[in-house]
Amino acid sequence: MLKTSLEQKLTQKLAPQQIQMIKLLELNTLQLEERIKNEIEENPALDDGGDGDYDDSESIVENDSDVLTHEEERDDGDQDSDDEYTRDDDYSLDDDYGANDDDEIPNYRLEVNNTSKDDDRVEMPYSASKSFNEHLFEQFILKDVTDRQKFIAPFLVGNIDEDGYLRRDLDAVADDIAFSQNTEVSVQELEDVLKVIQDLDPAGIGARSLQECLLIQLRRKEEQTNGVKVAIMVLSDCFEEFTKKHYEKIMQKCNITEHDLRSAIDVIVKLNPKPGNSYGEPQRANIQAIIPDFIVEVEDDEVLVSLNSRNSPELRISRSFSRMMDDYSSDKGKNREVVTFVKQKIDNAKWFIDAIEQRRRTLLFTMEAIVQFQRKFFLTGDEADIRPMILKDIAEMTNLDISTVSRVANSKYVSTPYGNFLLKFFFSEAMQTDSGEEVSTREVKQILKECIDAEDSAKPLTDDRLSEILKERGYIIARRTIAKYREQLGIPVARLRRKI
Repeated sequence: MLKTSLEQKLTQKLAPQQIQMIKLLELNTLQLEERIKNEIEENPALDDGGDGDYDDSESIVENDSDVLTHEEERDDGDQDSDDEYTRDDDYSLDDDYGANDDDEIPNYRLEVNNTSKDDDRVEMPYSASKSFNEHLFEQFILKDVTDRQKFIAPFLVGNIDEDGYLRRDLDAVADDIAFSQNTEVSVQELEDVLKVIQDLDPAGIGARSLQECLLIQLRRKEEQTNGVKVAIMVLSDCFEEFTKKHYEKIMQKCNITEHDLRSAIDVIVKLNPKPGNSYGEPQRANIQAIIPDFIVEVEDDEVLVSLNSRNSPELRISRSFSRMMDDYSSDKGKNREVVTFVKQKIDNAKWFIDAIEQRRRTLLFTMEAIVQFQRKFFLTGDEADIRPMILKDIAEMTNLDISTVSRVANSKYVSTPYGNFLLKFFFSEAMQTDSGEEVSTREVKQILKECIDAEDSAKPLTDDRLSEILKERGYIIARRTIAKYREQLGIPVARLRRKI
């Protein structure tokens, strides 16, 4: 049986413009530049003001049926819109060359500006660099190898990554050759070719693991000293124990003294774990320049906050697009679709300009609140002066939502007289000392790092001992909290910090 009922619901939905505004807040300076560039490419009504083709007058759209008008009315004696548009915005051959009148053409237009002779031309030198794979293959063909091995080598060399490792299974490489070249290649043939590649420079190239890479370098050393021989034995038989620094187990298993082990370690630490990086310039794919979003300056005990100039683009409504609206609006019935399209683009451009301005105000307002809260640090630059601060503190100061403050602080950098800092650097939780004083967890981490830096490397401090030291200084912290802070600082456990 069908039933009809009336139900009332209260729901909250974000408008598309609100969603776009939230996304703009999350962008840093470089991402914002890319976003503006894309918006200008997609919306012809938006202009960055670079060529001066923007509308200075206040443009308004009253409703869907009205059209965009300018404050200045045109006089009846003025030229019609078509003439004005052609004169100001269209590029005409007649503007530069005249109306096909050769007498009016300047001489420099008719002459070829080529005063230099071929004999005087200076050739600019250029450099042609070889790729890492080409460098390896050129060495390979100079070895005593067969034609079949020369055929196989490019498939192995091509799979060596930028670190110099072959991280693919030989079975997979054999399958690639079978599918692409319709040629069967055995794993043993690949092994033989790989041994030749591993004999190339730089030493350690073509290894399939860190252990193999280090052993290749050790075995190629011309002077096989006692330290080198012990290092080969340690890495061959006790590699796992060596990575975990179980030195007692290594000495017992290899039947060596502590002096022998120390000599071996001195040899191993001088090896290159990434031999591929030794060829040419290091890879720059993961290197990204830091462009600060905020600039903080200190002048006479006054902290000044500003946005990076790159963060405040001068966007305008395109003048030619506004005039196009006036031209087509003279006959709304005939050009209704065109008028609707142009009006929509102008509305989107106006909203985007307003959103950028609102983003600028929100970022600046939030950063000023952070500077006010952490004023002592910005005056001294001492990390110990950073007060405990959470997102809620700034949200209450600015009357903004916590999520808004979080988006502002996300992936943004601030330039200070003491260096560039990630905005999240200034946010930290609070903890109480035994005297009841509130301190920042960042201060505790700094003390923890100082204790570890000053420890005896032969007997590093355990988390329990670090907890006791901090308690002696008035910071009551559990061992598991010490472990969490240590991991956040990127410091390994005591066993892995041990040196002999």
